[in-house]
Amino acid sequence: MIHHKFTALSDRLYQYLLAHSAPPDAILEDLIAETEKIGRLAVMQIAPDQGALLTMLGKLINAKLAIEVGTFTGYSGISIARGLAEGGQLITCDISKEYTTIAKRYFARAGLDNKITLKLGPAVETLAKLDVRDVDIAFIDADKTNYRNYYEAILPKMRKNGLIIFDNVLWGGAVVSRWANDADTVAIRELNDFLVQDSRVDVVMLPVADGLLLARKK
Repeated sequence: MIHHKFTALSDRLYQYLLAHSAPPDAILEDLIAETEKIGRLAVMQIAPDQGALLTMLGKLINAKLAIEVGTFTGYSGISIARGLAEGGQLITCDISKEYTTIAKRYFARAGLDNKITLKLGPAVETLAKLDVRDVDIAFIDADKTNYRNYYEAILPKMRKNGLIIFDNVLWGGAVVSRWANDADTVAIRELNDFLVQDSRVDVVMLPVADGLLLARKK
């Protein structure tokens, strides 16, 4: 039996939610404003409540080493890095020099450039060469058709009880649409179906922004 217990968010209720979560500081507010100038692709920036959650999760598990796939202009990277313990390090991967130039500027402004290492290039290749272990937290928010590849590359590097977080797992609701069969939707739908059956992890999907899925390595 499915128990229906959820509250649909109106714009007004979502603003209430944001007002009662850790707000973006002046640096993140400026980053939001600068990212909006990019145009329609600005939607790739995570929402403020996602950023607050990433910071909180890192602090809760005392994260020291993090991996991010999909830097974009740096909002999620700043959020993750702020949740790391003293001496913690974030390795973030992206293919865009243009957008990560913005990210690097804001990493420095936030005083986090010594905590964040940016690696430019296809993330599948970067992850294959990455000689790290006992990663505490990973955030995957890049090209959807490679989500499964990123997962398989990162999982062996995670410590027991480490968290892998996937963004956009609801994909605007397309994951339950019989008419949506484009490559991105199919990839996300197949990943979601796979992860809930994968004996290597425990998973929970959260209706935050466009959907987050947390996978805990057993």
